[in-house]
Amino acid sequence: MKLTRILTKKLTSFWLMSLAGVAFICFLTAMVSFIQLTYTFQQQKVTELENLIEQQFTQQASGPLDAWLPPLLRAYRANSFSLSQNSQPIFEYQPSTQNEGGVHYQSSLADGKLVMQLTLPQPFSKDDVSWDELLIIIIGCAAVFAFVRFGFRWFAVHLTGIEDLALRSSLILSGKHDKALAEKGDGKPRLINRALTHLLLELDDAHKERARFDQFIRSNTFLDASTGIGNRLFLKNRLDALSNHSGMMTPGVLYLLEMEDLDLLSNELGEYEIDELLSQLIATINQILGDKANSIFSRRSYNQFAVVVPQISQNEADQLVAKLLRLVLNQMNTLVQLPDDCFHIGGAYFKVGDDKDALVEEAELALRSAQFQGSSSWFMYDKGAVDGDLSKGSVRWRSFLENVLVSKRIFLFSQPVVDSDSHAHHQEVTCRLRDTQGNLVRATLFLPMAIKCGLTPQIERQVIEMVMFDLLPKHKDNSLKFSINLSLDTLVSRAFVRWLKTTLLEYRHLAPRLIFEVNEDILVNHQAQLVEPLNMLNKMGASISVDRVGQQVVSTEYIHHYPISIIKLHRSIVNQIHLRAENQLFVRSLIGGLFRTGVQVCAEGVEVFEEWQTLQILGVSAGQGSFFSEPIEEV
Repeated sequence: MKLTRILTKKLTSFWLMSLAGVAFICFLTAMVSFIQLTYTFQQQKVTELENLIEQQFTQQASGPLDAWLPPLLRAYRANSFSLSQNSQPIFEYQPSTQNEGGVHYQSSLADGKLVMQLTLPQPFSKDDVSWDELLIIIIGCAAVFAFVRFGFRWFAVHLTGIEDLALRSSLILSGKHDKALAEKGDGKPRLINRALTHLLLELDDAHKERARFDQFIRSNTFLDASTGIGNRLFLKNRLDALSNHSGMMTPGVLYLLEMEDLDLLSNELGEYEIDELLSQLIATINQILGDKANSIFSRRSYNQFAVVVPQISQNEADQLVAKLLRLVLNQMNTLVQLPDDCFHIGGAYFKVGDDKDALVEEAELALRSAQFQGSSSWFMYDKGAVDGDLSKGSVRWRSFLENVLVSKRIFLFSQPVVDSDSHAHHQEVTCRLRDTQGNLVRATLFLPMAIKCGLTPQIERQVIEMVMFDLLPKHKDNSLKFSINLSLDTLVSRAFVRWLKTTLLEYRHLAPRLIFEVNEDILVNHQAQLVEPLNMLNKMGASISVDRVGQQVVSTEYIHHYPISIIKLHRSIVNQIHLRAENQLFVRSLIGGLFRTGVQVCAEGVEVFEEWQTLQILGVSAGQGSFFSEPIEEV
């Protein structure tokens, strides 16, 4: 609050100078009056002396001049005196001690017969001030100074309360409501301070209520009411997000899990036991999927569940389904005695380009095949869809990635994010690797393996260096920004954060042109670890973006805890949004919750004009996808 402090100092200084000016004027007036009074008193003495001399010569009443005039002149402390008649001196007086200077008086007496000349000392002289008088002056000045000091301190203390109010008001206007609530201080007037605190508490509660309401809308739209996992619509949206018009965009597996005797068990057991059984089933499956990135778990019907695990090889898919069946049966048998043929799993492995509708049919055929086997079992639909790249072992992947880093075979691709005026809002940068045969390896394939090998920070460091030192100088438009994706491993790496901070400090002019993107799921689940590095990036001048918003059903309360500038809707929300009222409701609720925050909403995966038109009507600021442009390699 520099401005408030400056105004306070100016106000108190003005008050102090005004008081000092009034005191000086009073002192000067008193001094002038005192000097004038001393001169008037001396003039009265001279007048009395003139009257006595005139009486002496007119009435001869006082005797000779030598008898009475010298004592009187000594009493007057006269420096010299002369009296002449008709230009003839008749009396002169000179004291024994001569004093220089003085006030000279000359007057004619007795109708001009006599001429008197008198020199008296100055009526006012600072040399005449005694120690007692000087002490009184010092005490008076000290009293005035003490009074002024007390008044200044009193004024400053009371203005401090106003400064506290001004500080809180400034934080509120800048949108830092949490800091304004923490800065309760000693604001005065106290009634206004308490009113601000009360309103901030209500605003904070309103934000939380809004986030809870948004989560409620998303939960009732995309979650199963009884189990809390995704519903059939949630599964459909996620499968749409994993595919485009050419088919599936990444390899993976779809499992369908079915409990045939769940209806019979619900009749034999109570409602509480069934809920406990389902809770144990969901907890076990979630635990198994905990290390599977971007996995999807949903409930298709009363007794059927679906699991989608992208970016997995067929051998790993076979191992996963066997583990899944074994652990689920072991956990549920600890609660109730299940029949031998109560649980079946059917799986369908898919590769890039496979049709998503055919994938669901293949998984259902596999489920029926598992049921025909009789006992609780699993069956994988086999159509020879083996992804050779994913079948590589971790050692081969590590060797390949390290070779790529050393030889710098990372290639950048950029895709524009276009605003409602068809202007480039920014460019999102992705990377691909080139193997020894010259083939490009897509990010959906190598990033999961890079995470397993712990090489993500090194890859993303090279990407940032290429953007800052190759891509930014290439584009002369200084207003064009570039966004770079950062993973969790990168943001929690102290060495990487230290390097990035040093680099941004050295090239501070480039920081405002950078946008760092982080997944919504990472921000929600690792808030304590990410607040500090993201705040550091924001203070350096870079912007923070959140992508994949809407992929998971989570509260949007995290938006108020990070310095976020942009959020990007996940393609599962954007896909065919013009035909899906529930997705439109989610976007409306999200944008309403961001009112007055200054956060812009962008959409990923825009493929047709109808989607973009609907998003613009809903209030989305910018879009990204094949409708605008495919990713272009930066040379």
